[in-house]
Amino acid sequence: MGLVKRGNVWWMSFTYEGRQIRRSTETSDKRLAEAILGKVKVEIVEGKYFDKPREEAKTFLQLMERYLREHASRRMHYRRYVNMVDNLKAFFGNPKLHHVTPKTIVAFKNKRYVDGVMPATINRELAVLKKAFNLACREWEWTRDNPVCRVSMEREQNTRDRWLTEAEEGRLLKTALPWLRELILFAAHTGMRRGEILALNWNGVDFVRRTVTVFRSKNGERRTIPINQTVQDILTKRYETRGDASQTGESLVFGSEAQTCLDGSNLRRAFIAALKAAKIENLHFHDLRHTFATRLVQAGVDLYKVQRLLGHKSPSMTQRYAHHFPESLRDGVEILDRQRLISTISAQPAGGAMVDCVNG
Repeated sequence: MGLVKRGNVWWMSFTYEGRQIRRSTETSDKRLAEAILGKVKVEIVEGKYFDKPREEAKTFLQLMERYLREHASRRMHYRRYVNMVDNLKAFFGNPKLHHVTPKTIVAFKNKRYVDGVMPATINRELAVLKKAFNLACREWEWTRDNPVCRVSMEREQNTRDRWLTEAEEGRLLKTALPWLRELILFAAHTGMRRGEILALNWNGVDFVRRTVTVFRSKNGERRTIPINQTVQDILTKRYETRGDASQTGESLVFGSEAQTCLDGSNLRRAFIAALKAAKIENLHFHDLRHTFATRLVQAGVDLYKVQRLLGHKSPSMTQRYAHHFPESLRDGVEILDRQRLISTISAQPAGGAMVDCVNG
C-alpha cells in the first residue's frame, strides 16, 4: 500500500482480492490522504472494504461524449471520430457501462459485417471504443474494467495494390479541374496522405531546402519530405497566385478562397467525376500514395528510403511493394554463381587453368 501524487492530488495504490486498486483520495493534503489510506487499511483488515464498481453510475452516452470532448477534439480528422462514435451509439444505445460486455461488443462486430463494413473499419471503431474505456478506467475512474480488451480484433485484408498507370494519369489530368489536377500531381509525387496535404500550410514549405513538413502525421509525428521539380513548380505557382500577398505562415497551401480547409467530401466528389470522365475504375485518392511508392520501387529505390518517405513506422508496411521490383533481389541469387566459380577455380590443380587455355 502506498500513496502516489498525480498533479496536486494524492492517489492510493493497494492490492485487494488479488487485484491492483488505484483510487484518488481527492485531496492535495498529504496528511489527510494518509488518514484516508489508513482507514482503508483498517476496513480491509476487518473485512468491511468493498470495491464498489463506479460504472453503475455512468452511461455509454456519457462515455462517448466525454471521449469526443476531451480526446478526439484534439486529434486530426475529428469529423471521422464523430462518425465512428455515431455508429457505436446507434448500436449500443445508452446502457450503464457495466452492461457493455464482450458479448455485446461481438454482437456489434457481427452487425457491422451485416451492414457490409470492411474489417479495417470495424477495427477502427473498436479502437475508439477501447480508447474510451481505457480513459474511463485509468483517468476518469468511471469503471474498473475494459471489456474491449477481451475481444479480438478483425483480420484486415490489406491486399489492395492499385496504382495509377502513366496512361491513366494522362487521361485523369485532362479531365480533372485545375485545382484537383494540382492535388493529384502533388499526392503522386510526395506520397502524402490526403489529410496531410489539405492541412499543409506555408510554414511547412521550405523553398530553399526544397522540402515540405508535415507537423502532425497520422502517427502523431513530424515528418519532413524532400520535393522534386514537379512539386516545386506547383508550390511556386500557388505561392505567387495565393491572392493576398500578406498571406503567409499559417495560411493553407491548398485552402479554399476563404482560406478554409477544403472539404473532404467535395474533393471526393470532384475526384470521382474526373475518374468517370477519364474512364478509370477502382481508384481511390489514397491510391495516389500507393502510386508514389510503387513507382519508386519499380525504379529501383531502396525499400528503406521508401519507408522513410511514406512515414511508415514499421518496414512490414512498406514490404508490400517489394514484389514490384524483383530485379532488386537479383544480386542476392547471383552471389551463388560467383561462389560456384570461386570454388571451381580453387579446386583446379596448380597450373591447370593455364594448361587448359593453351590446349584450347
